[in-house]
Amino acid sequence: MLAVIETGGKQYHVKPGDVIKVDSLDGKLGDKVNFTNIVALYNNDKGNEIKIGEPFVKSANVKAEILKQGKDKKIIVFKKKRRQNYRRKKGHRQNITILRVTNIEEK
Repeated sequence: MLAVIETGGKQYHVKPGDVIKVDSLDGKLGDKVNFTNIVALYNNDKGNEIKIGEPFVKSANVKAEILKQGKDKKIIVFKKKRRQNYRRKKGHRQNITILRVTNIEEK
């Protein structure tokens, strides 16, 4: 079973056992997270059945557990205006949560 979930304004294609990086979520190491914003659901056990949400599939949810809370790699933000001697360089590290998808349920 595969699902497309939405969290943090982004969509992720997941299946049980996948490890994904998402924008920071509340919780500690080992906490369980439940996603109900399922955009699409693909069930190959029932003869390749596909459910598309309008906007979400109401009869499904995805369960995951938090593996790590931390920061992502640093990105460099560089601004320049030519011939004006204007240059600005800044770095940024986004807070992230690393999850392991444990189960995809359909009611």
